[in-house]
Amino acid sequence: MAGTPAARLCLVSAGLLGPGVRARRVRRILALAGLPARFGWPGPGDAVGVWGRTGVAARSEALARHSGATLVRLEDAWLRSVRPGRQGSPTLGLLIDRTGVHYDAAKPSDLETLLARHPLDDTSLIARARQGIARLIAADLSKYNIHDADAAPPKAGYVLIIDQTAGDAAVNHGGGADAFHAMLSAARAAHPAARLLIRAHPETVFGLRPGHFTRDDGDFADPFVSPWKLLEGAIAVYTVSSQMGFEAVLAGHRPHVFGTPFYAGWGLTDDVVALPRRGRRLTRAQLFAAAMLLYPIWYDPCRDRQASFEQAVNQLEAETRAYREDRKGYRALGMRLWKRPALQRFFGREGRLRFVRSPDGAGGRLMVWAGRDPGGLPDGTLRIEDGLIRSRGLGAELVPPLSLVRDDLGIYYDPTRESRLERLIAEPLPPGGSERAAQLVAALVAAGVTKYNLLGAAMPELPAGRRILVPGQVEDDASVRLGAGAERGNLALLERVRAENPDAVLLWKPHPDVEAGLRPGAVPPEAVARLADATLAGIDAAAALAAADEVWTITSTLGFEALLRGVPVTCLGAPFYAGWGLTRDLGPVPARRTARPDLHGLVHAALIAYPRYDDPVTRHPCPPEVIVERLASRASMPPRPSLRLLARLQGALAGHSWIWRRG
Repeated sequence: MAGTPAARLCLVSAGLLGPGVRARRVRRILALAGLPARFGWPGPGDAVGVWGRTGVAARSEALARHSGATLVRLEDAWLRSVRPGRQGSPTLGLLIDRTGVHYDAAKPSDLETLLARHPLDDTSLIARARQGIARLIAADLSKYNIHDADAAPPKAGYVLIIDQTAGDAAVNHGGGADAFHAMLSAARAAHPAARLLIRAHPETVFGLRPGHFTRDDGDFADPFVSPWKLLEGAIAVYTVSSQMGFEAVLAGHRPHVFGTPFYAGWGLTDDVVALPRRGRRLTRAQLFAAAMLLYPIWYDPCRDRQASFEQAVNQLEAETRAYREDRKGYRALGMRLWKRPALQRFFGREGRLRFVRSPDGAGGRLMVWAGRDPGGLPDGTLRIEDGLIRSRGLGAELVPPLSLVRDDLGIYYDPTRESRLERLIAEPLPPGGSERAAQLVAALVAAGVTKYNLLGAAMPELPAGRRILVPGQVEDDASVRLGAGAERGNLALLERVRAENPDAVLLWKPHPDVEAGLRPGAVPPEAVARLADATLAGIDAAAALAAADEVWTITSTLGFEALLRGVPVTCLGAPFYAGWGLTRDLGPVPARRTARPDLHGLVHAALIAYPRYDDPVTRHPCPPEVIVERLASRASMPPRPSLRLLARLQGALAGHSWIWRRG
């Protein structure tokens, strides 16, 4: 009816109405789900919102009863955040339930209804579910992600006992506190010769809430060992109602369940409490499809919109990677002032980043800008460099990067030694990696995104014929010094291409840094006129590639961008993308590059697994898909010349980033 106000969700909880980031995130997700939140008495069509079945829910429940409004219960989604919410981390998704709450089996919830009645037989849905399970295990992601991916699990063969926080609503309404010691006794009786290992809840680890077990009850697992690794080594799993019991099912266990969680009663668990209402028999993929793909509302904090499960995983991967890699801090050696703000943004969120003049000392892992590596640094030193989707503008003009790489072996442009990127290229793709890489390539090509994304001049009229694009390079660039073959300069490059292709149309594209007069590599005009048929001065790289039938290069990243667009590439040097069977190689390619990935394998390694990305709008760690959208929409623009002094000033104050960094 015209003029009727939209339904709202009425809240009376101070926790949900407060100004904190957690509460704001919940209200934003509700608004995107069509339930804008407000304080007050519900009107026609409105509902009352309450957080789960907590002890403070009575007022909201009473409001719903007296007003006749529907009661909507809210809970965090199964992939929540890096840290627990009580440490201030906002949630990545919500469970919005109009009939119950998933951990209270006294009455059916929306999730139970989905599990009982939804066909759960769509081929694409089940394929997504299987891939989602595999992806979470491979990426080591759980509800909370404080665990250290490198922490060694205990020797296999133990019985895993999963603790939860005392007084939690999922315990009070899903099994009760007495169930924990009954569970422990049952595990001891069933496995008298096995080691019993208790896994504490992350909130207990941080001292936020107590658990049910103490050191007198048995051995505790290292709290920073991955839940998936703990499940892998267990011979049996016991739980009351923990989400980790759900993960145990996904990992292939049949856990012993002493409560009434949502995943019990479907034929995948050994249940102490009978749940006769749940008579259907489900597969793991069907359980996952309902619980992870259909039930939650996922949120994308960078794009500020609802997200698919896969997009939520992309974001959580980026945030978790930053936490795991950075939480022990860094010592950054010899970093130029203007680079320091970007380094703080990328690597200084979780642990302290100190700028030092000497490699000696303690206080975090040592890093150095790859091009300024003095040599002789300790093994494991991280070399930092710009990523392959860098910015809208040139680094030589002090435009800050949107992506950086950190390499503990070498650096991607140096073929004289192995790099971390080489290992990633040679490894099998993770679950979903090929599909994600294909989608990223399609987005890059459609948006015309390249490394620098400069505004280009109009394309000149080009001669007809087989067109070979020849990208110039900065002649003292490390990739040329370390990776070139016989041709080590732009004039020699042009001469070689012309000699081997006398009838082709050569399109010469000077490097933008050289065009701007910032770096060496200019070719005399008379030589260009003699060797090339057209010069693409100031032309955008994507437009130049669209006009080319093939590319010849020494080590230019434009060769990689050509591969993304299906343009054949001939390499006279050894760039990171050469030697894998995707290019015609006439240069000195390292013999160790024996793997034969397809294009998606190369793209996943180079653009997803290797770099880190920083969203220029929200300043969150983000996946590459967000950066492609930012560059396509011009949300990230280079600083004006008047801002270069500010960039240097920020660099000088980078050790005191609270002065200038956005929160």
